[in-house]
Amino acid sequence: MPVPLAPYPTPPSPYTPPSNGAQSQLVCSGCRNLLLYPVGASSICCAVCNAVTAVPPPGTEMAQLVCGGCHTLLMYIRGATSVQCSCCHTVNLALEANQVAHVNCGNCRMLLMYQYGARSVKCAVCNFVTSVGASPSTAEQKFNS
Repeated sequence: MPVPLAPYPTPPSPYTPPSNGAQSQLVCSGCRNLLLYPVGASSICCAVCNAVTAVPPPGTEMAQLVCGGCHTLLMYIRGATSVQCSCCHTVNLALEANQVAHVNCGNCRMLLMYQYGARSVKCAVCNFVTSVGASPSTAEQKFNS
């Protein structure tokens, strides 16, 4: 006699944000993972480390940067001039988008960010110093002199 088959259980429905669908993000104060949360929340509990992170007040513009010491993603209130990393305690300059430029490392080709007006930038990956703002012939003359 055939055995009746039970239907598959329905999977749990995924999290659905508030009806307006607005979400924001911040960095966990414990494990530094990026967290998504519904707009209007006052705090968020990390599913990885269970740390509770306070949400900045509504209307606060946040910015992000990668720590120059340990490469951790840092979030900070836009307009700050420096940000201290909670992992390695490096103080990072927080520059606005119009104060920085980009160049590829002359050795490993990693995209580097530097402050306008700088003459060179040191790669945090391979420690190579790349000259910026000078023509190649001028840079060669500096190294050959």
